[in-house]
Amino acid sequence: MSRPLHVVMFGDQHVETAGGAQVAMRLQRKFLERAGHIVTIVAPARHGRDLTNIHDEAYVDLPSLPVPGDREYALVWPGRRSERAVDRGIAHRVTAHGAPLPDVVHVQGDYWGAALGHRFARRARLPVVHTMHNRVDVGIAATTPFPRSALRVLNAWRRRALPGSGPGSDGWAYLRGIASGATAVTAPSAHFARRLEEHGVFGSVDVVWNGIDDDVLRDLAAAAPSGALIWVGRMSAEKRLLPFLQSYSQSGIDMPVEIVGSGFQREAAERYVQAHGLSKRVRFLGRLSYPGALARIAAASALVQTSIGFETQGMTPFEAAQFGTPSVISDPDIADEMGEGVWRVPSAQSEDGRIRELATTLRDVDRDIRLGSAPAPSEGVRREFVQSSRTAAMIDIYRRVLI
Repeated sequence: MSRPLHVVMFGDQHVETAGGAQVAMRLQRKFLERAGHIVTIVAPARHGRDLTNIHDEAYVDLPSLPVPGDREYALVWPGRRSERAVDRGIAHRVTAHGAPLPDVVHVQGDYWGAALGHRFARRARLPVVHTMHNRVDVGIAATTPFPRSALRVLNAWRRRALPGSGPGSDGWAYLRGIASGATAVTAPSAHFARRLEEHGVFGSVDVVWNGIDDDVLRDLAAAAPSGALIWVGRMSAEKRLLPFLQSYSQSGIDMPVEIVGSGFQREAAERYVQAHGLSKRVRFLGRLSYPGALARIAAASALVQTSIGFETQGMTPFEAAQFGTPSVISDPDIADEMGEGVWRVPSAQSEDGRIRELATTLRDVDRDIRLGSAPAPSEGVRREFVQSSRTAAMIDIYRRVLI
């Protein structure tokens, strides 16, 4: 039997916060440890009142500042102070907790997590597996008023943080730069892997889906059907919650809606619901536990995912498929990845057009569910989207980069 590995993961946010990358890292850790390996996770320290698991020995929590407006998330400046904290934390993990020396660095961040992870790997002379979770260009275009200027500044920072990481000033140059020190690059979907290769981010990108927790899937109690459309995610512009609510209002359907998550746009979303007389049909459930969110997805008649071009996988439709819950998909790449069990929202050139198309699709969803003709999710997705199989695939990559 091969010896256990010590994998050091680096992320931009603490894994006990909300977000697809954080969920993926938590599950990777769980199933790596179940397979006999050791995991250390380096990320910003959390802030606020809910600090459950803050003393977990696997966490190296870096000095950080809370993000204004949403203290669940934090910022780290990846300078010498942070590097010293990384080295001390990992050394403590080895000396105080008996972990072996690290074998491989797994970078799963795009900003300070990427810089700190690659620089630690250089100091320790370790191979890097870099998982790309983020379409940086799309996210910045959705959240900043001058995205080209922001990307130029971001790339200038990247060249300073990672010397020798190459030229360029757009989003793909940024991803090429932060992947330049990697031994292997993975992506959580075939469509994102293809784009990374087409833009020269890495020569051959391994596709490893993020999975659903096998245990939660097995043990989740059956919930009474809610008859609802469910939207799950971070409430920020690139996720397009407000356009979904606008489409729902235009559609005129009576199906209830459940909104799961939190973020910057929650107040704006609640104001829209109140102003348009939707309060009796639209419920904001806030941030739920992982099993709690899955239970609501399992109970729903359909899941709605509204982001376009931003998701590198889009985990919630895959999670929904495990329970037989079909999905409304605005992004054609994600619809292609899912294959079956989806209503595809036709593309449109303008945001107004996209809202109208989604409203039309929601009317189709309402009709199909009432007639009992909703599409059934793919058996292939239901079979393969479990974390145990995804972790086995990642371990193969770890072993490969160590040869």
